[in-house]
Amino acid sequence: MDSHGSWTSPLTADAVAAAALRLTAVALDGEGRTWWSEGRPAEGGRVAVMRRDPDGGVVEATPSLDARTRVHEYGGGSWGLVRSAQGEVGVVAASAGDQRWFHVSAPHRAPRPLTPADGVRYADPVQVGDGVVLVAEDVSGEVPRRALVHVPLDGSGPRELFSGPRFLAAPRLSPDGTRLVWISWEHPDMPWQATLLWEASVVDGGLRDVRVLAGQDQRQSLVHPGFAPDGTVLVVSDRDGWWNLHEVVDGGLRPVLPEAAEQGFPPWVFATTSWAALDAERIALIHAADVGYRLDVVHRGSGELHRLDLPFTAWTPVLAAVDGRIAAIAASPTTPAAVVLLDPATSAVDVVRSAAAAPDPAYLPVPRPLEVSSSGRTVHAHHYPPTHPDHVDGGPAPHVLFVHGGPTAQSQAAYSPEVAFFTSRGIGVVDVQYGGSTGYGRAYREALDGNWGIVDVEDCAAVARRLVADGLAPAGQVGIRGGSAGGFTVLAALTGTDAFSAGTSYYGVADLRALAAETHDFESRYLDSLVGPLPQAEAVYVERAPLSHVDDLSCPVLLLQGADDPVVPRAQAEAFADALARKGLPHALLVFPGEQHGFRRAENVVASLEAELSFYGQVWGFVPPGVPRLQLR
Repeated sequence: MDSHGSWTSPLTADAVAAAALRLTAVALDGEGRTWWSEGRPAEGGRVAVMRRDPDGGVVEATPSLDARTRVHEYGGGSWGLVRSAQGEVGVVAASAGDQRWFHVSAPHRAPRPLTPADGVRYADPVQVGDGVVLVAEDVSGEVPRRALVHVPLDGSGPRELFSGPRFLAAPRLSPDGTRLVWISWEHPDMPWQATLLWEASVVDGGLRDVRVLAGQDQRQSLVHPGFAPDGTVLVVSDRDGWWNLHEVVDGGLRPVLPEAAEQGFPPWVFATTSWAALDAERIALIHAADVGYRLDVVHRGSGELHRLDLPFTAWTPVLAAVDGRIAAIAASPTTPAAVVLLDPATSAVDVVRSAAAAPDPAYLPVPRPLEVSSSGRTVHAHHYPPTHPDHVDGGPAPHVLFVHGGPTAQSQAAYSPEVAFFTSRGIGVVDVQYGGSTGYGRAYREALDGNWGIVDVEDCAAVARRLVADGLAPAGQVGIRGGSAGGFTVLAALTGTDAFSAGTSYYGVADLRALAAETHDFESRYLDSLVGPLPQAEAVYVERAPLSHVDDLSCPVLLLQGADDPVVPRAQAEAFADALARKGLPHALLVFPGEQHGFRRAENVVASLEAELSFYGQVWGFVPPGVPRLQLR
């Protein structure tokens, strides 16, 4: 029998890359058309805005644009629908190359520029009158500046409406067009730590009576603001320890469905929402369940929950609803992410666009919930066992811990072509929701405050040791991989514990002090809470940096890096590789030209996955068939 890691699998790296459409947003226009955006690795990561018409025909709505914005570097909110005075529905969208915004009134018409080529970036559109309100970001000065601006569709240029706070997001218009809400926050907070909810009246194309609606009386994270059809402001708040949907009534917040479960998501990108109003009383709501997340309908007045019978366990927070229908992006462990149109009355599912053709389910692992004790905490994880129709021995197998980024993020229980790439070859995978992850309440999220590089490392090491203790993995055959903040945890775990025999860092942080000095404005003060404020905590930054402890490392490392990464510059990976070379440890550094923070190009997705598999094979003693051998130094 082939050894674990050398099983022959139809899920090749080419198949993973080819299947990796990134479905990122949805919209409905009330005329039977469903809209969405998809990132295409085969086209260098270009984001296309698509439309399905009532007759089933599908067209690209922005054929000449790459609809990506770089506001906050992570983007999101890069397109939106607009309706002309004649009732025609078109698209406004960003162009990745120069960050200008364009109006595309119909797919066959040339895009018309709406903003100048002056370096200012925009995101998160909402139509207001004869134009759109956008969040504008100017990073050309010594201090970056954000503002809400109104951009007319006639191309006459942006006009500032509101500024002052360091960060702005989520402008949303009332159904009658007379009020606008949005959120703001200040350094050193991140939006999942403390925000303010604002409201203003829209009068003669401007904003009047600007006021703070919530957030001043109690430190809380207010996210996903918007309006019910009757004009009531709705927002997700974690004031009671869990992100729950609230109504703004009588100057206060009233929970719609109070529960000890998350109903919100960290706004790493623009244009996210976990809810959508179906009518004056019913709201479609994504909320955490026993395994994964559910989409259900809650009655605003009574809080009564109507459970939908849907086959999904993972949801992207980008809901839209019109005429009682819901558009969403959903997945399950055996179903790739898809744009779906849902009927809440019958739970009927119409698949509009799938990110990939579903592989044979015999090769797809179904995650098992795993809870592990770590320094008095209960760590949550999803265990994906080796899965192959011709290999059912169930014996100990090499395992790789997947460490999500953020670190304020999470990994939902969903089909992942990357996970299946490993499990179908006999390598188990565990997605670790270490302390600091979202999805388990504010206290769990704050477990990492002041403890980045400690709590996350302890939790990952505890999971690794549990795998060996339970006979799931052989001693000495547990690896760890992660990207960005997850890459930091990888390097910190390798230099700070002996729980792992191999590690792969995708654009990971090696030097905390350099990160604080070099990273972009959105995250430039994030380390104040994760590590400590500078300069007071200077010694802590040095002590926590994996680069300071390379002498304690004793296992091989693979480093994968984008050459043009503005979030974690390539110098971090190069410095760590130099330290590995001085120590004489087997390692490899692969730098991909043209890539930024995350790999978008299909050829680079293929190269990185195959390099990673070859790396584990060399460390653990198996030869993966059909994969080029990575040259280790």
